[in-house]
Amino acid sequence: MKRLLLPLTVLLALGAKAPSAQSTQEPPPPASLPLWEGRAPGSESRADEPEKQEGANISNVHSPSITPFLPTSQNASGVAVVIAPGGGHSKLCIGHEGYALARWFQERGIAAFVLKYRLAREKDSSYSIQEHAMADMRRAIRTVRFRSKEWGIQSDRIGVLGFSAGGELAAFAAMQSDPGDPTASDPIARCGSRPDFQALIYPGTSNLFTVEKGMPPLFIACGYGDRTDISEGMASLYLKYKQAGVKAELHIYANAAHGFGYRSGSTTAAGDWPFRFHEWLVDSGFLKK
Repeated sequence: MKRLLLPLTVLLALGAKAPSAQSTQEPPPPASLPLWEGRAPGSESRADEPEKQEGANISNVHSPSITPFLPTSQNASGVAVVIAPGGGHSKLCIGHEGYALARWFQERGIAAFVLKYRLAREKDSSYSIQEHAMADMRRAIRTVRFRSKEWGIQSDRIGVLGFSAGGELAAFAAMQSDPGDPTASDPIARCGSRPDFQALIYPGTSNLFTVEKGMPPLFIACGYGDRTDISEGMASLYLKYKQAGVKAELHIYANAAHGFGYRSGSTTAAGDWPFRFHEWLVDSGFLKK
């Protein structure tokens, strides 16, 4: 009898480890939804080219889209976030700056939409940040607002969140928005592009950011070890928001640099920034405790 116990114990131990190994593998993302019916304006000649994926990075985006991560109807909070991954406008770091965070939001009742936008600094690109990438960001906000009832979202609780280059798009969306065109034949174009809140995670080009009274409230997270123009730029941006009377919250993590994003299982203070953002949403009245 004793001879049987050891192999059985080993088998049980191996069996206990198997689910853990499987649980580390992320499921495939949901199907993406194109932002325009037909071809996106300015991408007519390249719309049929497929996206390129190398590891967790995506490039060659000519049909901009959003990938929806929707909570269950029982869990839905009514809050939504459009997530713009970074990548220097030459690629999209869709893993730790996109899908991983979207799943985190989804589990907590927040609808998340990962934006694949056109890349202005990719080799041979004919796109620009302000004309094409920003058109994609604004179209994503309008689309979520247009379909808000269908997706269980409150149309006045739709925010933007961007990392690095995507943080630039989030900031510009908050700076320059419009209420929509009520005469447009396209019903999505009738919806406003103003985000109700914004989260900038180590964004670049902060020297181009302007602040005015009445802009959406702001959450910022960056690293002390990041480039000086980002870490100091975010400190300066916070002060500009305070001077304009727009509520803002700033987190500069002492032991972080650029690109920390969000990774499940992180044990660092910077890695836990989504919890601080969640608390900020509660404190700001967008989420209930």
